[in-house]
Amino acid sequence: MPKSRIRKKADFTPPPAKQAQAIRLTNRAWVAPVMLAMFLIGLVWIVVFYVTDGSLPVDSLDNWNIVVGFGFIAAGFGVSTQWK
Repeated sequence: MPKSRIRKKADFTPPPAKQAQAIRLTNRAWVAPVMLAMFLIGLVWIVVFYVTDGSLPVDSLDNWNIVVGFGFIAAGFGVSTQWK
């Protein structure tokens, strides 16, 4: 039986070196203070609601004051996604 030809493989040529590019981060100094403010406003809103037995911060909202407090906290988490 005849022997098959051996193919010569091409030598490995590495890809060209890439130049390092500087990562440009925008200045988002406002994110941390706004995030912490939202967290604190939400926490204080809920604590005031419980300490005053539901008469403050907004009496007409009744138990929806808890939702408002958690809404501020959720907004704080939403702002935190902008932090780099």
